[in-house]
Amino acid sequence: MNVFKNLSRRSRAVFLVLIAIGGAALCWNRGFIGLADGQSERKERIASTTADEPRPGNADDTPTVDLSEKQAGSLKIGPIASREFAILKTAVGTIDFNENMLVQVFSQYPGKILKAFYNLGDEVKQGDILFTIDSPDLLQAESNLLASAGVLELQKRTLARVTMLLKSGGSAQKDVDQSTSDEQTAEGNFKAAQNAVRIFGKTDAEVDQILADRKVDSTLLVPSPISGRIVSRNAAPGFLTQPGNPPAPFQVADLSTMWMLANVIETDAPAYKLGQEVEVRVPAYPNTVFKGHVTSLGSTIDPNSHRQLVRSEIDDPQHLLRSGMYASFVIRVGDPINSLAIPAPGVVREGDGTMTVWITTDSRRFLKRTVKVGLQQDGWTQILEGLRPGETVVTDGAVFLSNKLLLGDAG
Repeated sequence: MNVFKNLSRRSRAVFLVLIAIGGAALCWNRGFIGLADGQSERKERIASTTADEPRPGNADDTPTVDLSEKQAGSLKIGPIASREFAILKTAVGTIDFNENMLVQVFSQYPGKILKAFYNLGDEVKQGDILFTIDSPDLLQAESNLLASAGVLELQKRTLARVTMLLKSGGSAQKDVDQSTSDEQTAEGNFKAAQNAVRIFGKTDAEVDQILADRKVDSTLLVPSPISGRIVSRNAAPGFLTQPGNPPAPFQVADLSTMWMLANVIETDAPAYKLGQEVEVRVPAYPNTVFKGHVTSLGSTIDPNSHRQLVRSEIDDPQHLLRSGMYASFVIRVGDPINSLAIPAPGVVREGDGTMTVWITTDSRRFLKRTVKVGLQQDGWTQILEGLRPGETVVTDGAVFLSNKLLLGDAG
């Protein structure tokens, strides 16, 4: 105090100003620290309150939809159940003729076609004459038959005359022996000529008629070797035909069975076996199922498409199938399996590709659940994961619930 009194008036004024400034600074600093502490405490309180408050909806965030009694009445609900699913493989292909029963009809010998008796699409029976040709070979064979018949007749008469002369002493035994040998040779040539004519399809009665009339006929008849349908005709009067030289005058197909040719993916190839039962459908007859079985498996995999040829023989007693038809087949490749399943309308494919179903315990509140699906057969979908036996699910109308949830109209 004595120091303060000894100061000049100006010095005392400066000293008081410094004291005031220091006090103000001290008060401001304390206020700032208190404000910061208060804000920190409030943040902690807000965080604690947010963590403790329950979130809206279910505890596990499962999407739910609440319906009124009237709305729920429009849905079909039922317990999930087990169902057998067949192990099937499917493929697409084309129908073709059964080449084991497809015959190209040629004449056995060359010649010019005289007449053709059937048209494309006609039904024929085995033995029906398809066409006739003028055959030089048949003409030659019949001429040889008549000539050998004449030689045989001459040798028989010579032998009879020499034998009579021997008895009367007018000839020697060697003449009889020579005539006997000549007669036997002539008889052998005659039989060979008969057989040569029969090769052309002539019957014994026709051969006898040729001998009786002493008249040759070069008309060769060409019959159908099987019963079936004419699927190709190139025969016309004047058409020159050679055995085995395409095109064949006629093609005849037995249509009681057809082939289905399918190229299956490489990874499915091990599942196919000879003799497996096949069900085939074609767009022309959508309500008809054609039965058959696998008859051939390709021995190689196509290096470009990586597919294997599977050939099946299909029964077609009504002759409905046509070569070139597009077809699809289903083959059972294993024993059926038992699995959980729900009707297909109970499964919804979401926008992200996941599959979902709706479950309920009171038929008013519905919870969406993601599932893993497997096979789909006869209107049922196999459930591999996501559901338990006995749970109640929406079996029809699941799309309605998904749309309601998407529009934000959920409970």
